[in-house]
Amino acid sequence: MKQILQNLGNGETILADIPVPTPGRGFLLIRSERSLVSIGTEKMLVDFGRANFLDKARQQPAKVAQVIAKVKTDGLMPTIEAVRSKLDQPIPLGYSNAGTVVEVGAGVHGFKVGDRVISNGPHSEYVVVPENLCAVIPENVSFDEAAFTVVASIALQGTRLVNPTFGETFVVTGLGLIGLITTQILLAQGCNVIGIDYSSEKCERAASYGASVVDLSAGGDPVAAALGATHGHGVDGVIITASTKSNEPVHQAALMCRKRGRIILVGVTGLELSREDFYEKELSFQVSCSYGPGRYDETYEIQGVDYPIGFVRWTEQRNFQAILQSVSAGRLDLKSLITHRYSFDNAVEAYGAGAKGTMGLVLEYKSSETGILDRTVSLPKPENPPSVPDVSVGLIGAGGFTGLVMLPALKAAGARLRTIASSKGITSTHLGKKFGFERSTTKLDELFDDSETNTIFITTRHDTHAQFVQRALKAGKRVFVEKPLVITREELSTLQELVGSLPSPYVMVGFNRRFSPLSIKMRQMLSATTSPKSVVMTINSGALPRNHWTHDPAVGGGRIIGEGCHFVDLVRYLVGQPIVGVTATSTRDQSGVPIDDEVTITLRFSDGSMGTVHYLSSGHKSLSKERVEVYVDGKVLQMDNFRSLTGYGWAGLNTMKLSKQDKGHNAEVAAVIQSVKAGTGSPIPWNEIVEVTNAVFDAVDQIQLSK
Repeated sequence: MKQILQNLGNGETILADIPVPTPGRGFLLIRSERSLVSIGTEKMLVDFGRANFLDKARQQPAKVAQVIAKVKTDGLMPTIEAVRSKLDQPIPLGYSNAGTVVEVGAGVHGFKVGDRVISNGPHSEYVVVPENLCAVIPENVSFDEAAFTVVASIALQGTRLVNPTFGETFVVTGLGLIGLITTQILLAQGCNVIGIDYSSEKCERAASYGASVVDLSAGGDPVAAALGATHGHGVDGVIITASTKSNEPVHQAALMCRKRGRIILVGVTGLELSREDFYEKELSFQVSCSYGPGRYDETYEIQGVDYPIGFVRWTEQRNFQAILQSVSAGRLDLKSLITHRYSFDNAVEAYGAGAKGTMGLVLEYKSSETGILDRTVSLPKPENPPSVPDVSVGLIGAGGFTGLVMLPALKAAGARLRTIASSKGITSTHLGKKFGFERSTTKLDELFDDSETNTIFITTRHDTHAQFVQRALKAGKRVFVEKPLVITREELSTLQELVGSLPSPYVMVGFNRRFSPLSIKMRQMLSATTSPKSVVMTINSGALPRNHWTHDPAVGGGRIIGEGCHFVDLVRYLVGQPIVGVTATSTRDQSGVPIDDEVTITLRFSDGSMGTVHYLSSGHKSLSKERVEVYVDGKVLQMDNFRSLTGYGWAGLNTMKLSKQDKGHNAEVAAVIQSVKAGTGSPIPWNEIVEVTNAVFDAVDQIQLSK
């Protein structure tokens, strides 16, 4: 299928060929009929992509600060590579789609195959969208009209926040697509509307709906118009739908408002507010968030958990439904906003259509003649053949870490890159082309059932690891899975049974730190002594938002299971002896609840050695993330952030420095490829993987039991 993608690095807008996505639980697969180009929002992304690096930096000063901090801790080259990788990721354009349901995922309620629906899906021949971001189109509403629904819901949400009542007077600043729809919604509620814009054509369109207008291009004075229309009292509120860096729209809104008037920002403006503007009139100011309650809440949008209507009357989906009902009843005229139409085959041309008078730009899709959903696409043949062709890799997952770290390592290791899979097919296709895969797919059967694939790499979210490892092993594949191996003891027990039942299972977990050249050097030096060792590892992990998926026990397993396993494994590697005991404790919040990413884990080993892992999220980001110290026989080894190793009292070692940070990913992947080629076992023995995993579970259990 075809989809419009934007590259933020080089500014290229393309119509890409990617596999049809597969709807997961709670999702719909929709064949597109129409989609609406949001000229303002989408053109802003396109223009950002076309800007040079200096202009990009000027537009995102907060990101620049993050980059500078990363340079200080990780070094210049890793930071440059990370920035380039981030900018290289393709961004789907579009978010207002109308089409027909062709597949329904498990657990979906209220939708069936054949339904005409709207969604916030992108510009693509097929889109996969969670059910709470879809709504059924009434029979008398055309696809043309329905395609405006999501954009119109942005206008509706802004209008709801201003809380209009019959007979009040409002100003709409900016008569673009959202401004004109906002005007219609206010008029439909019995309000008086004054529209403001620099475009005479847009002012005329607003006037045709019944609004008074101020044409700024003709020298109109909006403040005078607002005061004149309200006998000098000022308007009841202002909805700003304009997009500008200027602070003037907010200042002007304050001048136009009556005492205790309301100002709602739907668009984008400068926000250097004047206290004097707001103080004397006791004005209220609020920024509107997209389509309404539920936006950016993963529980609502992805998991499909609705808000009770008795407590949240208007959600995203209910706003969609309200727009469609208003169009059906004739209260909103959206057809009149269509100024341009393009065949989807010529969609890229639409982004050059920002000419004067452009408002509603609709993309029209051809109906599929065959109805065949092609979930695998062939990619261009790699220029250079693999140096290790007998190791044929299928990879599941195409996120940022995969593109930045794992795929360069796989490419360097020389394996045959057979198939790459992701849920929506966008990043897998992009990365597949970039690194030389033969195919991109959204159908996992293509990996597990492929006789030409003998090794599966899994780099997906943590809650999928156990099931994918089991499936790969049952298919007779060798398996590399990013940490953690599993997120529950039950998953580990099931996997142990499976491994024990197979003749020659191969399972490798991505504990890459033990493959760092500095870690290897430390292990070599420590192996010369049989004395008990004391290992202290301090992790300045940095805080993650509490709603981040890693914190969710059912998805990420929590930060200790999800990431802390790395450091338990490294201590295990350095000591070189089995773990025989685990204790753990954590800091507590003011109510006495343990903070699960402020943890100290103490490990005891069979030879009397001790290891302590301080996993802390409350530190400053300018401090290096990881530090390891080993005390033994009156000597100390100190490794800082996998960039330097210093010996105190060690003959032949003062300081060992690397040109750049090396956490061992390349060496780890190379070891996997060579072991598969040679037919030997996993570079990390299965019993050590299980031992480390159980130790992490023991630590988490102790923390939870201490609540």
